[in-house]
Amino acid sequence: MSRPKKSELLPLVSPKGAPDILPKDEKYWERVESVSKNMAREHGFVKIETPIFESSDLYLRSLGEATDVVEKQMFFLKKDGLVLRPEGTAGVVRAYTQNGFFESPQPVKFYYSGSFFRHEQPQAGRLRQFHQFGLETIGASDPIIDMEVINVFFEIFLKLGIKNLVVEVNSMGCRTCRPKYRTALLRYYRPLVKNLCQNCKNRYEVNPLRLLDCKEEICQPAILNAPVMVDKLCEECKKHFQDVLEYLDELVLPYVLNSHLVRGFDYYTKTVFEIFAESITENQQNQQARRLALCAGGRYDNLMQELGGRSMPAVGGALGIERIIEVLKTQKIKINELFEPEVFIVQLGLTTKRKALRLFEDLRKSGFKVAQAFSKDNLDSQLRFADRYKVKITLILGQKEVFDETVIIKEMNTGVQETVSREKLVEKLRERLKNQ
Repeated sequence: MSRPKKSELLPLVSPKGAPDILPKDEKYWERVESVSKNMAREHGFVKIETPIFESSDLYLRSLGEATDVVEKQMFFLKKDGLVLRPEGTAGVVRAYTQNGFFESPQPVKFYYSGSFFRHEQPQAGRLRQFHQFGLETIGASDPIIDMEVINVFFEIFLKLGIKNLVVEVNSMGCRTCRPKYRTALLRYYRPLVKNLCQNCKNRYEVNPLRLLDCKEEICQPAILNAPVMVDKLCEECKKHFQDVLEYLDELVLPYVLNSHLVRGFDYYTKTVFEIFAESITENQQNQQARRLALCAGGRYDNLMQELGGRSMPAVGGALGIERIIEVLKTQKIKINELFEPEVFIVQLGLTTKRKALRLFEDLRKSGFKVAQAFSKDNLDSQLRFADRYKVKITLILGQKEVFDETVIIKEMNTGVQETVSREKLVEKLRERLKNQ
């Protein structure tokens, strides 16, 4: 194939559904990731990092062949039967089994963060490359573990300052009681199928629980009156779910029992949950409330056995980092800049630049937050940078100051200037900054 002429070349852009993460948003990413990791560590979780690609068989066996992710959204690599990971739980379970964590004291509590990939139509809150932070606790069946995972996510959102939080919980039962519910659901939907969206018509045949997860308006009346899983729970699942709710009550954690809440993957059993925030967006006429799902998860007691390992109870969940950042912005939650310099160095004349560089490093190593624009020689250009940083003090170093071994200290809010000796500069700076 011949190369196109330069005049025919189109501008290079990022792939569809995979936007760049720009410097203006770095403070949001850093804040979400640091709060999430610190909260996880406080609750005894340790970091695990799995590959961004795995065997396609891992997801075919764990997620279920009738799920949207497997049928439509996985990015298959051309060689070796690999796919880009669409979610985190299956990879962590694989790593747990492969690396012999069953020999460790149980439960083992992991946290992870990274990129995930789904080939779907990009829209607000849904990307082809997206980022998640997840928690997985493997090796404990006690319902207090379900509560702990929910509570850690809730505490993360509180620490970030997110308002209007609501936790929704439900139970999806187990292998004993879910078949009875499935039968009741099929019986209820049988006369309604013809009025459902096309996706739900397909779900009725292969994965009827997913009918309750449909967001199409035409399907909402049927969901509203559908039978509820909690009425069909076996005694074990009923007791487990009641204990989870009592633990949530003990922490006074606000929750709502959503009897139609389900998860889209086949591996979920018993407790499932989602945490939402109401986010205000402005349109041309008025303010509009949007309910955004921040995280979701649940228990998956059978997944490890289905992947070829020993039977091991587990529970986990994940939050969407892009979605959290969207909420932080729309709720106008203040996030501090990662670097807010207090002092700016202005150098005048080519011969002073080396001394200004030395001054910069000396002050930085002394613990000052200091900035500069050494590539600029013009005074006004450098002062514009100082204004942009909103520094409290500017240090001015010209040829006379270099010769006299002095520095001019200028307070930016008052314009007051003082010339001090180089050896007393650190002491004077600390004094001036303390008084501002």
